[in-house]
Amino acid sequence: MQILGEEDSCLMFVWDACKDLTLVILMVAAVASLALGIKSEGIKEGWYDGGSIAFAVILVIVVTAISDYKQSLQFRDLNEEKRNIHLEVIRNGRRVEISIYDIVVGDVIPLNIGDQVPADGIMIIGHSLAIDESSMTGESKIVHKDSKDPFLMSGCKVADGSGTMLVTGVGINTEWGLLMASISEDTGEETPLQVRLNGVATFIGIVGLTVAAVVLVVLLVRYFTGHTENSDGSPQFKAGHTKLGVAINGAIKIVTVAVTIVVVAVPEGLPLAVTLTLAYSMRKMMADKALVRRLSACETMGSATTICSDKTGTLTLNQMTVTEAYIGGKKTNPPHNKSELPDKCRSLLVEGVAQNTNGSVYVPEGGNNVEVSGSPTEKAILNWGIQLGMDFEAVRSESSIIHVFPFNSEKKRGGVAVRTPDSKVHIHWKGAAEIVLACCAAYMDAQNQSVDMDEEKMTYFRKAIEVMAADSLRCVAIAYRPYEIEKVPTSEEELARWSLPEDDLILLAIVGLKDPCRPGVKDAVQLCQKAGVKVRMVTGDNVQTAKAIALECGILGSSADAWEPNIIEGKRFRELSDREREDIAERISVMGRSSPNDKLLLVQTLRKKGHVVAVTGDGTNDAPALHEADIGLAMGIQGTEVAKESSDIIILDDNFASVVKVVRWGRSVYANIQKFIQFQLTVNVAALVINVVAAVSSGDVPLNTVQLLWVNLIMDTLGALALATEPPTDHLMDRSPVGRREPLITNIMWRNLLIQAIYQISVLLVLNFRGRSLLGLKHDDLAHSLKVKNTLIFNAFVFCQIFNEFNARKPDEYNIFKGVTRNYLFMGIVGITLVLQIIIIEFLGKFTKTVRLNWKMWIVSVVIGVIGWPLAAAGKLIPLPETPFSEFFTRCFRR
Repeated sequence: MQILGEEDSCLMFVWDACKDLTLVILMVAAVASLALGIKSEGIKEGWYDGGSIAFAVILVIVVTAISDYKQSLQFRDLNEEKRNIHLEVIRNGRRVEISIYDIVVGDVIPLNIGDQVPADGIMIIGHSLAIDESSMTGESKIVHKDSKDPFLMSGCKVADGSGTMLVTGVGINTEWGLLMASISEDTGEETPLQVRLNGVATFIGIVGLTVAAVVLVVLLVRYFTGHTENSDGSPQFKAGHTKLGVAINGAIKIVTVAVTIVVVAVPEGLPLAVTLTLAYSMRKMMADKALVRRLSACETMGSATTICSDKTGTLTLNQMTVTEAYIGGKKTNPPHNKSELPDKCRSLLVEGVAQNTNGSVYVPEGGNNVEVSGSPTEKAILNWGIQLGMDFEAVRSESSIIHVFPFNSEKKRGGVAVRTPDSKVHIHWKGAAEIVLACCAAYMDAQNQSVDMDEEKMTYFRKAIEVMAADSLRCVAIAYRPYEIEKVPTSEEELARWSLPEDDLILLAIVGLKDPCRPGVKDAVQLCQKAGVKVRMVTGDNVQTAKAIALECGILGSSADAWEPNIIEGKRFRELSDREREDIAERISVMGRSSPNDKLLLVQTLRKKGHVVAVTGDGTNDAPALHEADIGLAMGIQGTEVAKESSDIIILDDNFASVVKVVRWGRSVYANIQKFIQFQLTVNVAALVINVVAAVSSGDVPLNTVQLLWVNLIMDTLGALALATEPPTDHLMDRSPVGRREPLITNIMWRNLLIQAIYQISVLLVLNFRGRSLLGLKHDDLAHSLKVKNTLIFNAFVFCQIFNEFNARKPDEYNIFKGVTRNYLFMGIVGITLVLQIIIIEFLGKFTKTVRLNWKMWIVSVVIGVIGWPLAAAGKLIPLPETPFSEFFTRCFRR
């Protein structure tokens, strides 16, 4: 389906609906029936049959077109939401968050790794800034930006480094805008379930066409050999006596019967049911803070067997604060106690915190309500710096930045070289505590002296890191080293390639940042485990920190579970052979200090083992794993644009509980489709068998074309709407995940389908062949009594389907009414169907060839429908084999 452009209209969808082969056949039959009816019976009475068929066809076309049109509007709205990126711009010296649609020329925009360039502009400041321009140029080469090439194009991605840009063009006036104006995005993908259902519909359609062809031949032979009789017992066709027009009219009626069989055999509602279910689920998932980017993810999520979750911001609140600090070789309590800090150490700390950051501090006039922006880690450390007495703007203006090494997820640290007012060079590093500590050759003590790092002191700091990590604190080390100004490259090209020295560092501080678990995340993890979905934590944090959070979230049951391979370091996993990785991958619950490649390796290994893997991530480094996974879930708040573009679903509130809701909705999609399949096939099998048996035995059908078009309309459209919009229940999370190869029609569905179909066929065939005597109509006029009998069959058939909708709601539960009163849409649709059926029988009999029924026959119709309920409940007591029926049928067919 195509996203609506300005020139699109509902008429396009009407035209698409008219192309349906079955409807084309019905339109031809309607025209022929109309012409012959008017010719033989006059315009006053002769237009009923043809007009009724035409009206039913037009109604089907309009309903289908409106459904598709609304679906397209929804896709357009979702697409607008997907493109509505929120970003920070610098206005009046402060960072403010705005929508990408609100950017204006002259805005200054900070850029970091993973960001999308939101507009055309010129780089003002850049530190190792590298741009991926493949989306615009088609070249996969990464372009490094400097004063010689400062131009930035919207739509490109920041591959490395950081910087700021001045906006020079927005909207349609950008290169990206001009490109997007010339194309339209197509989101008309077919999901795997839709492909499978189209295959089922095609197969059933072929069976229906075959049966219709056989019936057509049998009826034509019966008609032209004189075995088809009128109501008075005379043959309808006599060779040499019957006029050509009458013979053609009779043949057309026989063709109409065959077309009726085709109509009832083709389950046109299956694709519509998938569309309705996916559309409904997408809208509801949006309310549950999940934006679906790819339709297939809706259903695939229901089959997920494992979720590889990020820690920070997903399992935790991502609201960090510095709660512990080791400065001057000892623990400082509280961590911002300025009185215990040596002057030189504090000065260097403040310089490192202010310069080695992507965040910013805005102090409004009066100095109240200081605004700190940046990543949660950056904000926590900047707030700590302010508590130490840091004047952000003053420190930034006193020293100048020479070169920046942006934080790298592989090295897990970032650095900056600055020139001080006295023309000295300081190189500041900040990153994962144990990694930065390993680069330190000394530490600054309480007397402002640089003391060599001996083994005892190194052990002391490592122990401090372990203790903080065990308390679920993220540990960050801050270090520096002086550098000779003569060794600093002078040319721009050399400076861009300069690798900041990272050895012989002097440790200034180790800080512990607390990031509490999200409320309710433990319950969400337990719900996943109950549903057979294993939650694994994959994080770049220290293994001890990861272990503490995993215990708090319930990913690890107890400390007794915290042994390898349940908990493993990324480096250790990386060093294993492919065979060894496959052997332990399923047992891994926590992976700490993981690199992007480690996360990707874990996802690939789990998929090789047959798992359906969902991955959550927010950084550029998560993009490969998000893309490789069966379902990629990017974080909407902290997630970079690269991560979002690589994902299938965007979690708008960055909350793991929302991921669990997506699992529920995914299972709901699959369950609702199965409900409708059971319901739809029961209708099709029953109507097909009744009409075929009646046609072959008597040459006429109890359910005519118009009646079956009505049944098809309410069953395909209203039935699909009723069953496809069932909200998810907790019962769905009591089941195991649906396997990749599990049959679409389960043994439970086969049992329910066959019991209902056999019951309906038996009752309605008895009415067809013995109805006149059972209803006391033997002495009535033959034509009238046949109309009464056929009307009752039609009415009873519709009531069977109405009550069977309740059975289909709960295929494997005895209480089929559970929660039905809370589903107002379902109850409304059942009510509308009942009202329309009464109107058709009581007021539109001329068009549907029915007669009014007395109250006794209405009761009979209702009773026939109601009996299906206890039958359905009794059928659920029948034990079922473990082998799928579909596999059994396949074997029989092969034999």
